[in-house]
Amino acid sequence: MRLLIMGPQGVGKGTQAALLSKHFDIPAISTGDIFRYNIKNGTELGKQVQAYTDKGELVPDALTNSIVKDRLAKDDAKNGWILDGYPRNVAQVHALDAMLEELGMPLDSVVALEAERSVLMQRMQKRAEQEDRADDTPEAIEKRLATYEQETAPLLDVYESRGQLVVVNGVGDVDDISARMIQQLN
Repeated sequence: MRLLIMGPQGVGKGTQAALLSKHFDIPAISTGDIFRYNIKNGTELGKQVQAYTDKGELVPDALTNSIVKDRLAKDDAKNGWILDGYPRNVAQVHALDAMLEELGMPLDSVVALEAERSVLMQRMQKRAEQEDRADDTPEAIEKRLATYEQETAPLLDVYESRGQLVVVNGVGDVDDISARMIQQLN
């Protein structure tokens, strides 16, 4: 199973990707987790990424694309994967299409989690308090949600036109959301 999990920040993509990863026994690959790991460990990549995330900006496509391609080529991803946080714009869709063709890995489905903006803001403010995440200031949250609406949400139309889109309500009990996703994917 090769999946994208999409939706605005705070909708629960990471949580659901982890549950789907266990269910399907495939790795959940989060560009955000890769970025945060490198920032935390002070790597050169981390320094590059932090320059953007501290301002609430997205990491440039070229850097993100190369990280994703490298990760998808690893042995544990040969039998499937879940991509969380990528693609975020039309250029990344085309880059992913090219990567998957080159790697011989067709995309099976795109899961879109949805929730009202007020729910997203509440969740992210709670996450900022619990995890002490510097990138979850109210200003940065608003900027990322606006960027999602402008650049990423339109990608759902692309995947819908390809017959790959599965839309799931991201509000409710975590296990119920996961069960709805799995049911729609089977």
